[in-house]
Amino acid sequence: MLHILFLFSLLFSAARGSVQDFCVADLTAPEGPAGYSCKKPAKVTVNDFVYSLSAAGNTSNIIKAAVTPAFAAQFPGLNGLGISMARLDLAPGGVVPMHTHPGATELLLVVQGTITTAFIDSASSVYLKTLKKGDIMVYPQGLLHFQVNAGGIPAIAFVSFSSSNPGLQILDFALFANSLPTPLVEKTTFLDEAQVKKLKAVLGGSG
Repeated sequence: MLHILFLFSLLFSAARGSVQDFCVADLTAPEGPAGYSCKKPAKVTVNDFVYSLSAAGNTSNIIKAAVTPAFAAQFPGLNGLGISMARLDLAPGGVVPMHTHPGATELLLVVQGTITTAFIDSASSVYLKTLKKGDIMVYPQGLLHFQVNAGGIPAIAFVSFSSSNPGLQILDFALFANSLPTPLVEKTTFLDEAQVKKLKAVLGGSG
């Protein structure tokens, strides 16, 4: 019996020694599809595992909204762990336009104000709700969704993701903030030339 216990302890020790506890991002190295390279353990400090989202974002912009990310690029201790967070600030009238996170499911928690939000599934069904303080909503990975401040005071939410780098594509920017020729945008959006050029001018596109 003692021999068996000794054998198991050796196997456990060998297996434990081959597993890394963490892979803090080495931000001096390029990011690859699997994330960042690991910082050498001797250079890791407790500050790699701590980050603050206490400061409000700057909402003085065209959408009156700010997203402050805590992804691997900002919070190196998250690298490889499959989680991340962000802070969302929405001034009155603020909106996060229709967008998607190709690499993660999102969970949103409202901590101040009210937020009207929805996601749209692949069958074009809409899941719409106005959330108040303490409410949580989940957005399945890759589905289009948006958030709008539904009240007269600034709204604040914290969002978590099932990836340390969830990715982001904003629909309006994808259509109108690039050099795709206006005639092609017209054909693919059913908008007329004047509307397309107006949106390109607002969002910094050309063509």
